[in-house]
Amino acid sequence: MKTVLIIDDEEKLRALLARILKSEGFDVLEAGDCKSGLKSVEINDIDVVLCDVKLPDGSGVDMVSKIKQKKSQIEVILLTAYGNITDGVQAMKNGAFDYIVKGDDNDKIIPLLNRAIEKVQLQKRVKELEKRVEDKFSFQAVIGKSKAIQQAIELAQRVAPNDTNVLLTGETGTGKEVFAQGIHQASQRAGKNFVALNCGAFGKDILESELFGYKQGAFTGANKDKKGLIEEANNGTLFLDEIGEMPLELQAKLLRVLETNEFIKLGDTKTSKSNFRLIAATNRDLKIESEEKRFRSDLYFRLNVFQIQLPPLRERVRDIEPLLQFFVNQFSTKMNKKTLTYSDEFLKKMETYKWVGNIRELKNVVERAVILSDDQLDIESLPFEIQQSEPAAKNGQLSAFSMESIEKLHIQKVLNYAKGNKAETARLLEIGIATLYRKLDEYNIH
Repeated sequence: MKTVLIIDDEEKLRALLARILKSEGFDVLEAGDCKSGLKSVEINDIDVVLCDVKLPDGSGVDMVSKIKQKKSQIEVILLTAYGNITDGVQAMKNGAFDYIVKGDDNDKIIPLLNRAIEKVQLQKRVKELEKRVEDKFSFQAVIGKSKAIQQAIELAQRVAPNDTNVLLTGETGTGKEVFAQGIHQASQRAGKNFVALNCGAFGKDILESELFGYKQGAFTGANKDKKGLIEEANNGTLFLDEIGEMPLELQAKLLRVLETNEFIKLGDTKTSKSNFRLIAATNRDLKIESEEKRFRSDLYFRLNVFQIQLPPLRERVRDIEPLLQFFVNQFSTKMNKKTLTYSDEFLKKMETYKWVGNIRELKNVVERAVILSDDQLDIESLPFEIQQSEPAAKNGQLSAFSMESIEKLHIQKVLNYAKGNKAETARLLEIGIATLYRKLDEYNIH
């Protein structure tokens, strides 16, 4: 229902106007002065206010800004017995939708109200879309309650309000871009551009032109100026995925941008500026890469101000079922199928499989299974290699020949050497304390 509040001290005129609006399908509320009008605004869901300029306890012109302060989405139309240019100008400055004269403009009220309602409804739709986008790219989009993923979320939430560079590390498919989006949405730069680039998807020349942009004539085919992603990210966030794949020559240029906020477009002679926050991601160990001269150590230290390690899916087994349910619902809806169920055997196979491609691989497997199933997902709807795969661990015991067994034994030895001191154990193993705790949980070491 479209709701209109009439604020006017002339009771008969107010009642007449209310009857007219009700006959046009509006839900109408009434108030006789500023005080009762503002109270009605606070407690009711109002779209438009029709307000007289002269009221017993104040001015309708001043009421516009007071109403907007309480609920900015409400549109206000002022009514006056005598047209006054000064009042009209001030009303519009205060945010009024329009200003009309009683009697002379009566035939304009209904069309004007409809236009105001259309604007309010459009604003509501925009806010709803913004809320959906915010939810989609916030930490609410991260599915999982395991200790490992919750620790990563907590770290991301702590660093998000700051402008610190963030390095997201972890295997391919662990959700690094989802975390980058979440950090952006929770930062002071939310609402500004979030620009993403996969550094491993392009050769050096194309990657350089994508990052820095170019001037017309900079090279064959450069028919017009083009903004680079560094410039597009101004006042926002630049997300560089697989930064470990970036050629060394470009690493030097990126380092200069991070140090000065200045860059030079290809074919240009003058510098440009861009104020952006950098979030980088990689599945490589950049510390080792820098030690072996495959990645610049000065850039590594610049990037590694705040590192967040995202756990692989095999270390968060309890999250597989909620992820499975989410993707089943998503693809069932997308394919116009009723929401499918899955068998216990299907779930067990999903929970014991080693997800080398992590969440991305799980998503693809579920999409395939939904396509092949009409009622329930079962083992037959899984790819052959998953059907035939052996469980990652049997009865909690690792094979004596597996890398996991060797790793577990080594961690246990170092933990015993450190007399149970986990901080010292992590230092000796040269891993983060959060990584150690994940390993202890994974191997059931106490």
